[in-house]
Amino acid sequence: MRVHFIAIGGAAMHNLALALHKKGFQVTGSDDEIFEPSKSRLDQFGLLPEKWGWFPDKINSYIDAVILGMHARIDNPELLKAKELGLKIYSYPEYIYEQTKDKTRIVIGGSHGKTTTTSMIMHVLKSNNIDFDYMVGAQIEGFDTMVKLSHDAKIAVFEGDEYLASPIDPRPKFHLYHPHIALLTGIAWDHINVFPTFENYLSQFEKFIGYIKPQGSLIYFEKDEHIAKMVENKRNDIKYLPYKSHPSKVKNGISSLITKEGDIELNIFGEHNLQNLQGAHLICKELGLSDEQFYSTIRSFGGAAKRLQTLAQNEQTIVYQDFAHSPSKLEATTKAVKNQFPDRKLVACMELHTFSSLKEEFLPEYHNSMALADVAMVYFNPKTVEHKKLKAITAEQVQKAFGGSNLKVYTDSNILVNDLMKMNYTKTNLLLMSSGNFSGINLKELADKIIK
Repeated sequence: MRVHFIAIGGAAMHNLALALHKKGFQVTGSDDEIFEPSKSRLDQFGLLPEKWGWFPDKINSYIDAVILGMHARIDNPELLKAKELGLKIYSYPEYIYEQTKDKTRIVIGGSHGKTTTTSMIMHVLKSNNIDFDYMVGAQIEGFDTMVKLSHDAKIAVFEGDEYLASPIDPRPKFHLYHPHIALLTGIAWDHINVFPTFENYLSQFEKFIGYIKPQGSLIYFEKDEHIAKMVENKRNDIKYLPYKSHPSKVKNGISSLITKEGDIELNIFGEHNLQNLQGAHLICKELGLSDEQFYSTIRSFGGAAKRLQTLAQNEQTIVYQDFAHSPSKLEATTKAVKNQFPDRKLVACMELHTFSSLKEEFLPEYHNSMALADVAMVYFNPKTVEHKKLKAITAEQVQKAFGGSNLKVYTDSNILVNDLMKMNYTKTNLLLMSSGNFSGINLKELADKIIK
């Protein structure tokens, strides 16, 4: 099979390119810029384009499939040439479905917890020597790539992102996978740029339930009010399995599961993680794994990259990095760290970086989302707002939207770093939350300096 990627450098796209290369496909691609780590990883396997840019001459009738990334525009010269030649053009979720349509597909959807739940399932399956394909939105310890597609695996596990599939396909990605087993973690408004109202956003999850294959299963968090309402009108051709947080306890900063076989210490913590874990447990049971198989392996799960990841620590302080950026994620992550270490102060620092978070009308959604932190810090870069072609926002607007007397707003990352370095971290944890990098800050280096 010959496959060409338009915008090969994206996080998902380059991982799919690597997966197909490992499967034995002939892979080519183009992009106008590629950053690390995509650049080095593509280069390692001989897939890095020789020149940046778009080259219609790369597109010919011998190509079996063209995979179009979100970074490309609808007038992309290579896309236009592919259309002219009548080639098959796929978004990456479409192509992942194409490669797994004869397998049992498991899809994890929801506004939060998708990556963690997916990676928990992956960890348990791998630890029990079960072969499976997968697609997940972060680098997971023990896995070389974020995508795997094989000839022999009978199971495929996907993180079901609700964002759009491609520049020419406005369907949410998770609508394209048609799961046999689906999970919904919870719903909180996100992606305001493509779902301008909460009602419109909610409807995407209702449609997702409709795409579950007949005789399939829907596993869902029963305490989410929006999901609870959706499942009132049940389909009679699928099974409904509600879940809540796994019973647990915390002692000396360590969370343990309470089970019939005794307590099981974990490397992770927080209410949302316990919810995610219980959802993962039910999926594994649907796949035929026993409780013993699940519990004996979940204890060694260390979390996904940038999901309450420990950057540095000593006896007095732990510095965490988390991908949290939406209001619900901020609140849940802040609460998790505060509850896990009730005797320590918490400094919570977040960056407004996404389109939704920087939109003036969405800011009020953040009200009190960091109220549990002893010190709260919010950073945004006015140039990012300008780059996204949004209406300018002010530090005063952000301060008012978040509320609380514990919060300070920054628009200069250097001043933010200086203030963080001047703090006393005795019996204090630091939580750094962003889907970006605070305008180029090396968070690991910062964490190491703070600990020293």
